[in-house]
Amino acid sequence: MNYAHYESMGELLDFPGPGFAARGQVLLDFLRKNYPDAAEEVERFLDAIPPRTLDLQELHTRTFDVQAVTTLGTGYVLFGDDYKRGALLSNLNREHNEAENDCRGELADHLPNLLRLIPKLKDRELRDELVEHILVPALMLMIREFDPKRIEKKNENYQKHYKTLIDPAGGCDSTIYRLALEAVLDVLARDFPVTETMSKLSDWSSRPQTMDFLRLVEKEMDIERDANPVNSGCDA
Repeated sequence: MNYAHYESMGELLDFPGPGFAARGQVLLDFLRKNYPDAAEEVERFLDAIPPRTLDLQELHTRTFDVQAVTTLGTGYVLFGDDYKRGALLSNLNREHNEAENDCRGELADHLPNLLRLIPKLKDRELRDELVEHILVPALMLMIREFDPKRIEKKNENYQKHYKTLIDPAGGCDSTIYRLALEAVLDVLARDFPVTETMSKLSDWSSRPQTMDFLRLVEKEMDIERDANPVNSGCDA
């Protein structure tokens, strides 16, 4: 099977640059012919993104980086700062190097990098394990973070800590990247035998986890406040 479309799926979640919408349209045309469910989600995503590249970049940053809804670091989503993430990064670095997959300055577990790695892996078993044990569970947890109640809780924490809350760029919907993540998950579910795995994880992904992004946000804020209460934006 040809997995070349994962290069484009990775670009959908990359930090956007000029020509993003045009490349997204090419991907949409491909998905319409081969993955109709994912195509519907990507179409809704492309229709909702702000037209200005700068606004879209701000939205990407707001979603995945500064006062983030979630993160694109799959290992961080699954393990937090646990040693298991370090082991995962080490193994993934080796695979990226062997496959000559450019990580573009991001860590080895960065979701777009893993999507671009899929078509470059020659070991079918390794590719299947990457999808089943890393990508699918991480995506399910990322998507969970867009639940309105979880976003509200994170925003409360951000506002309490930083004394201000960054508004969505251009007044657009701050949750639209959920559509892109859901599209990636739909494509993976069509290309790989992960339906049973997703069914088993559906209950798991809906429950609070030890490595929970919301809890990690709260923990990092507590650490920053205690380390430097003046610069953290909190009262000393």
